[in-house]
Amino acid sequence: MATILDFPQMLREATLRVTRPRVAVLRAVCAHPHADTDSIIRAVRVELPDVSHQAVYDSLHTLTDAGLVRRIQPAGSVARYESRVGDNHHHVVCRSCGTVADVDCAVGETPCLTASDDHGFVLDEAEVIYWGLCPTCAPDARRSSSGTTN
Repeated sequence: MATILDFPQMLREATLRVTRPRVAVLRAVCAHPHADTDSIIRAVRVELPDVSHQAVYDSLHTLTDAGLVRRIQPAGSVARYESRVGDNHHHVVCRSCGTVADVDCAVGETPCLTASDDHGFVLDEAEVIYWGLCPTCAPDARRSSSGTTN
């Protein structure tokens, strides 16, 4: 994770203007991996109370386009943002509470980018999402399926 002093430099290296909303959004995404837009807005407003929704949306869009932030949207979920970029990692999502966690590629650097038929596409990313129950929700599912309650 980047330190507070790294954010302006990260923006400059991406040839972006350094603005307070962009720095605050980048900081919020780094501090809250897999956060949705509303959560990011709340986090940014701790630092910049008067920031508009639109400034946060614009910053997220700009940071995503610049490759500083990654946008993911698991099926049935709102868009979420993370600062882990530049690799081809995947995600595991809890079907019950919606918790999202990173999962490294199963084997090697990016084996999932070797499609059985790429149809002429130049592949640069694959999205794999594993679904299940997180450790917090799994005990509840086991109790419910066994018909017992505590």
